Amino acid sequence: MRDLLVTLVIFGSLPFILKSPAIGALMWVWVSVMNPHTQGWGFATHLPFAFIIAIATMFSLLISRTPKSLPLTPISLLLLAFVVWMNITAPFALLPEASWVQWNKVMKIMLMSFVVMMVIRTRQDILRLVWVLAGSIGYYGVKGGIFTIRSGGTERVWGPEETFIGDNNALALALIITIPLMFYLQQNTDKRWLRHGLSAAMLLSALAALGSYSRGALLAIAAMCLFMWIKSGRKVALGAVLCLLTPLLLAFMPDRWSERMDTINTYQEDSSALGRLNAWQMAWNLARDRFLGGGFEVSDPGIFARYAPNPMDVHAAHSIYFQVLGEHGFVGLAIYLALGIATWRAASRIIKLTRNAAELRWALGLATMIQASMIGFAVGGAFLSLLYFDMPYYLMAVLIATRIVVERQLLTGQIQS
Repeated sequence: MRDLLVTLVIFGSLPFILKSPAIGALMWVWVSVMNPHTQGWGFATHLPFAFIIAIATMFSLLISRTPKSLPLTPISLLLLAFVVWMNITAPFALLPEASWVQWNKVMKIMLMSFVVMMVIRTRQDILRLVWVLAGSIGYYGVKGGIFTIRSGGTERVWGPEETFIGDNNALALALIITIPLMFYLQQNTDKRWLRHGLSAAMLLSALAALGSYSRGALLAIAAMCLFMWIKSGRKVALGAVLCLLTPLLLAFMPDRWSERMDTINTYQEDSSALGRLNAWQMAWNLARDRFLGGGFEVSDPGIFARYAPNPMDVHAAHSIYFQVLGEHGFVGLAIYLALGIATWRAASRIIKLTRNAAELRWALGLATMIQASMIGFAVGGAFLSLLYFDMPYYLMAVLIATRIVVERQLLTGQIQS
């Protein structure tokens, strides 16, 4: 039944995609972030839905009369520079075969990220994209939260297999990124039932993040909550809610969860933490030795034997920063960090432009919550190999479109006045 439903929805959307490439972008984001076909058990799990939607969207973009140019902003230009640099490092990869397989996946993500930036142009499309992102990850938050309650927190929450968020740690970080988006949507709806539903979704998503047993997620959610409290105009109310809910959520988790979180303070005795430190040192040594880095996919025994302090402890980078450093060198790391800074500055610019404009309050709240998501990703991503996870790139597209809409509306207002 699930396979049939997903298939009908995707094929049923094709006429709408051909009419509007923005619909195609939204469908692509839904399929690439949520991977709804993984929730079935039959024929739909093997159908190339993403490819079908991508082709339909590109064709729609080709025949559409809507603007097709890529907005030239610091974000889009730096992302383009990052893509160019990855294409420079890829031919010199230490593991050519594995590198080209990963290159193929990453370039598809980057191509469609640029397409999303090209076609999301209106406030309506922006809000639709936020809803798609929140709903796609929120589904697993609600599902995982209910699972945590039913199991009493004794079992770990996992994401859909063979996806970016399949790992328990990755799913937890995705949920943390999504909670601020849910909060934004909750604060900007007049429907009581929807507000209550989003409140429940946020609570369950937080519980699912805890139920993942991810230590990095705990640090990320703490940093994100602190930022949201600082930015809140109702610090007393929000602080009271956080002080009330946090002890309840933590008290619900079993002793084994507390014991795992306690290992944050004793990482010197934890094999997983030591493995990450070994992988980080390997990435550092590799980048120092090779200007272009090692190319995609450097978690290999042969590479660790050459660059790691402990050549027998082969780990993935478990850090977006050391992942880009090992794969694309110091230049790649510099571009990626600059991209993050540009994204933060774009959100800050929107906040500055809309602070005194009541009609643009929607943009002010959205930019602030995306900054909260960025805080969560920056902290949690320090412990996960999610450099190519597409959701942050779609949030960049949201900021690009929001700034364009805001500046256009402010300019129009000035001309009319």
